[in-house]
Amino acid sequence: MTNTGIRWICTTPDHPWQEKKLQSTRDGDALDLRLDGTRHQTWEGFGGCFNELGWIALSRLDPTARQKILRDLFDPEDGCKFNFCRLPIGANDYSEKWYSHCEQDGDLDMERFSIERDRVHLIPYIQSAKSFRKDLRLFASPWSPPTWMKFPKSYNYGTLVWEPAILRAYALYFLKFVEAYRAAGIEIHQVHVQNEPNSDQKFPSCLWTGAKMRDFIRDYLGPLFESRKIDCQIWAGTIERADYNAWANTILSDPAARRFVSGISYQWAGKEAVQKTHASWPDMKLTQSENECGDGANTWTYAGYIFDLMQHYITNGVSVYCYWNMVLEPTGRSTWGWLQNSMITIDPQTKAVTYNPEYYVMRHLSNFVKPGAVRLGLAGRWASNAIAFANPDGETIVAMRNPFTQEKNCALTIGSAKFEVGLPPESFNTFVLKQ
Repeated sequence: MTNTGIRWICTTPDHPWQEKKLQSTRDGDALDLRLDGTRHQTWEGFGGCFNELGWIALSRLDPTARQKILRDLFDPEDGCKFNFCRLPIGANDYSEKWYSHCEQDGDLDMERFSIERDRVHLIPYIQSAKSFRKDLRLFASPWSPPTWMKFPKSYNYGTLVWEPAILRAYALYFLKFVEAYRAAGIEIHQVHVQNEPNSDQKFPSCLWTGAKMRDFIRDYLGPLFESRKIDCQIWAGTIERADYNAWANTILSDPAARRFVSGISYQWAGKEAVQKTHASWPDMKLTQSENECGDGANTWTYAGYIFDLMQHYITNGVSVYCYWNMVLEPTGRSTWGWLQNSMITIDPQTKAVTYNPEYYVMRHLSNFVKPGAVRLGLAGRWASNAIAFANPDGETIVAMRNPFTQEKNCALTIGSAKFEVGLPPESFNTFVLKQ
């Protein structure tokens, strides 16, 4: 076939999101890339996390400017087209203040459970996104249980008090959260038991072991959701360590626990366990639950690292990739002082809006890869810098990074289309082939 039906979108450090003409080149040293004929996981979506500081930054803008950003993130016709996002259950490190949904000591029946605080920042943020993306799906995880359920009694540090009455109450806490959000018109599709359960943090956190997460799912959370017929999946995660046997294998090797587990979610050092998990449990769904966050500088170099992360997670079986903070103020300072990247920054004084490099990295895939797409296997010397999908409508999508500081030629074979193209230095590229 001719190459005239192939779209090429390119982002360089100086020129984001350019439609480029495909002008075939010939170079004996061109690096090759081709589909290898294999088909892999079915794709469910891309997204980011709804955090309080993100909505506070957005609220500094006038409604028109704010709507443009939300459209660029969620509108299904253009932009990033996000459809699968995360939110915290209670406070996290990007909440304005630390809180839980039930701080009444000893309230084992959750009579004082409330999501009223979420109506200030999180629910407006989610509802604004849903005004563009009606089919938005959500997963939620706590950073910390209510403080009275922990030892020591604190949002940060500590462990869950391992007593049956507390464990039953904590399972009920999850159920109340799902029901309260549903009553507010927002469906929670998944709950993930604990954010980073192996990390004792300065911000809201709680230490677990894989065995305790297994037991909590098997003996408390799973049976409660089942008995109440709650239409919400339970996931083991969000795991941030590389020890596959201590976490995923411990949980999934127990048949009684596994029957309640719909998937495993990984972030940070969990990237070192995702391959083993997919190899050992190929039918278990996987999510990348939190994109690594950088240092607030939002550099082009770090954006390249993010593309490599996406390539690693996606080629090792995840079906959802979730960015962290979609929107922050410049430097992205958390409530405890960590500076972190974001896709978009909003200056609180000047109201200037900046689309950072990682916005375009995400968009190079999320704009084109549709829910229901199937990942395609790749071969050739460029395969470690590329990701490919077949969309339900027959489109083939190939996203590529040129990590080199000089232009590199790539010889692509996509179905019946064969062509060479010169990829600009340090660029992100997407090719769309309509069959």
